[in-house]
Amino acid sequence: MREALVPVRTPYRLDLTAVAMRRLSTNVVDTFEDGTYRRLLGDPAEPTLLSVSQPAPDALAVRLEGPAAKRLDPAAIVRRSLGTEVDLSPFYAGVARVPWLERIAAGARGVRPPRYPSLWETICNAVVYQQVSIHAAGAILRRTIERFAQPVETNGVRLYPFFTPRAVLDASREDLRAAGQSSNKIDSLKAVAGAIDAGELDENALEPLATPQLVEALVAHRGIGPWTAAVVALRGFGRLDVFPMKDSGVAALLRTLSGDPSTEIEPILEALSPQQGMLYYHLLLGRLAATGEAQLATS
Repeated sequence: MREALVPVRTPYRLDLTAVAMRRLSTNVVDTFEDGTYRRLLGDPAEPTLLSVSQPAPDALAVRLEGPAAKRLDPAAIVRRSLGTEVDLSPFYAGVARVPWLERIAAGARGVRPPRYPSLWETICNAVVYQQVSIHAAGAILRRTIERFAQPVETNGVRLYPFFTPRAVLDASREDLRAAGQSSNKIDSLKAVAGAIDAGELDENALEPLATPQLVEALVAHRGIGPWTAAVVALRGFGRLDVFPMKDSGVAALLRTLSGDPSTEIEPILEALSPQQGMLYYHLLLGRLAATGEAQLATS
């Protein structure tokens, strides 16, 4: 076991950052209970348990338990996955020009952009969430995880590691369909799994690329269009200078949260540049706050 107290850039809210990572309360990979965020990392056969709590406004308590615990850097993990050092000053400067969004951002002050721990997990999430509602996609992804990964019981909590590319490559189309995946998404997931397995899609090679070149490299692969590439750049590489466009749900959510049926996204993105990607997380939190699934601060 390895434990560390990791300083964070304030203001910081672990609860909202965990909600932004989880997206839905039905997520069985990322959990947040009793003030602690938990997930399994590494080899699904011998995973390492990550537990994170916030004992003080300026620090996170990080614990790693498992075979690889001593080899992992707790600070590096939370910097990547929980955005502890991201400076959002440009975003908040832009938010001041959008009054309805400023109200949401004030309640969500302290949320940071989370990142999935692997390129594979990022792309899988993006592909499964293509062209379906958030709740339908969440249910399909959960069934896929439960079918192709083995749960681990820890401290009374059941957690699932994320399934591997090999699990998808070895799976029959019938098994993937039984989990709710469509034929097109099966093709996409198998193609991406094959590209990662063959080293054709490599996170370390993609990381240094500027965002436009990163998106261009991603869309060269089957199943990754511009929307999916933008989601991957945002949620997998922490690129806040992208926003997933061409999403009818975003337009409807903007109208709902702003209270103005004529609200258009382009002027908002221009105001928030170069951190327009944070709008994605604030729309998510605004949606979840409206249904009672996230608790924003009140003035």
